[in-house]
Amino acid sequence: MVALQIENLHVSYGSIAALKGIDLEVEKGKIVALLGSNGAGKTTTLKTISGLIVPQSGSISVSGASIVGLNPAKINRLGVVQSPEGRQIFPEITVEENLRIGGFTLKTRAQLKSNFERVYGYFPVLKERKKQVAGTLSGGEQQMLAIARALMASPDILLLDEPSLGLAPLIVQDIFRILKEINQEGMTILIVEQNALQTLKISDYAYVLAVGKVSMEGAADELIKDKRLIEAYLGGNAS
Repeated sequence: MVALQIENLHVSYGSIAALKGIDLEVEKGKIVALLGSNGAGKTTTLKTISGLIVPQSGSISVSGASIVGLNPAKINRLGVVQSPEGRQIFPEITVEENLRIGGFTLKTRAQLKSNFERVYGYFPVLKERKKQVAGTLSGGEQQMLAIARALMASPDILLLDEPSLGLAPLIVQDIFRILKEINQEGMTILIVEQNALQTLKISDYAYVLAVGKVSMEGAADELIKDKRLIEAYLGGNAS
């Protein structure tokens, strides 16, 4: 079953074309990677899915229903939730308060309590620091908080924008391990990353964007062996 489908999507910033007719499909329960260098159109794609940018043309469907033209809050309530680039946590309030904001669409206290238990299970360090002001967390802990805040909304599709950005390699490995665990429990994930190697290791399928177009796509375990991808994005040997 297709959870998210994009067809012939065009997006421009003024006279500059950011996306030039991309097609993308995310199957339910899979991790799909969107790779590429800076300026390729990765973040634009996520923002358009989330309703933050209105496309010039093309379609975006969630479980077969169009979401083009819907506002971000409505798209969020339909189960599409983004953890943005740069974390964008609320630094002046506590970890627990940040998470509570993530769960603002939940209808019952029981569901809110259940989601707190769930995200604390994935990220025990956040439970330890739940009364700590979020701005005092380390970079890795702030990224965990950003992902956990998105999970508090009980998404069907989790959009992740550069979750490894600026983090130490060991922290990156830890976060990617947790993402795989979340996926194995049924979460559909679309992940935008420059860290192609780590991302391909946990993904089922991948698309590579170059100047607003899909330049390559395929099963992640095949793309990770592709010499063109290795040379362009992995910097040499992928072993």
